[in-house]
Amino acid sequence: MDATRRLRARLADPRLTDAAVVAACLILTAFAVKARWTDLPRPLIAAAGTAGGLAQWPRRRHPLIAAVTGAAAYALSGNPGPLLTGLYAGASYAPRRHLWIVLPAGWAGLAAWSWIAEGTLTAPDATWAALGTLAVTAVGVHTATRRDLATSWRQRAESAEAERLLREEQARAAERTRIAREMHDVLAHKVSLIALHAGALELTTTGTPANQGAALIRVTAREALQELRYVLGVLRTEPGSNHPRHDEPFADLTSLVRASTDAGQHVELADHAGPLPPAMARVVYRVAQEGLTNARKHAPDAPAAVSVDRDDTTVTVTVHNTPPAGPPADLPGSGSGLVGLAERVRLVGGTLHAGPPAGEPGGWRLRAVLPWPDPEGTR
Repeated sequence: MDATRRLRARLADPRLTDAAVVAACLILTAFAVKARWTDLPRPLIAAAGTAGGLAQWPRRRHPLIAAVTGAAAYALSGNPGPLLTGLYAGASYAPRRHLWIVLPAGWAGLAAWSWIAEGTLTAPDATWAALGTLAVTAVGVHTATRRDLATSWRQRAESAEAERLLREEQARAAERTRIAREMHDVLAHKVSLIALHAGALELTTTGTPANQGAALIRVTAREALQELRYVLGVLRTEPGSNHPRHDEPFADLTSLVRASTDAGQHVELADHAGPLPPAMARVVYRVAQEGLTNARKHAPDAPAAVSVDRDDTTVTVTVHNTPPAGPPADLPGSGSGLVGLAERVRLVGGTLHAGPPAGEPGGWRLRAVLPWPDPEGTR
């Protein structure tokens, strides 16, 4: 199939067609010289036929030259090839306002050959010259009309496709805005109430053990509102936009581990990577967040460890928890956290692995390997 398609593309190349036309005109010129299709000297026949044939090579760019030269070549050599090709090119490729040049030139070429061959121009010869010129010109005009119509249809199809894509993008943007509005109306209101009640509870339980729990709920609710604002910003932003988001939370692993510890989860952090680029730090933060959330759901009483390591080319973040001693926590989940996290890691060129570590049944390890960004590629 590929070979056939390439062959068709080569055969449809206009340059190949032009070369074939010129070759045919030159062959006819050779016949005209040998058979003396006119009573003029052979050198003149050869020169006129050759000039008329070569003038057909640029007939698409200079159709008037091809038409006039082809008509002159027929009058002097009797070779009809340049005349027919030139008339067709003039009618097909030249603007319509130039037909007043093409038509007289074609008629003059046909009539001049009759006049040179017979020494006079009769009325039938003039009539046949006019009819022949009109016939060839009509074919060229018809071809040009069909070509312009095909171009118009193609442009309309492209315009319709562009409009369809624009409507789809507008529909997606409207849907993102609607989802963002609903999330804001529902979640933001409820989380704000949680933060408000937690703050009130914190004030009324000063000096009691419940005060620390109320403070943790209030801080967590405020962080959830900040994360919600970031998600809403993502929904409202066009895909592929590179505009910076100044409201994006800072990806701080220390704060994440501290919040998990305050919630009663035993977590150790070993950060050997140091400062990371903002985009990579965000992905590392999300991996650690997802790993600790899963550990809190499925192994709430098991110790967990978060480690971040870096070498010359990669950054590796690992969240590992030991086998749980009790039943999993009764917490809701969407079941798509690891799927979304894998997509986030893939978008930065990394890989994600999740599963029980070898030799430790019941435990769980979440490990992401991220490529260190290339300074040359980020400029």
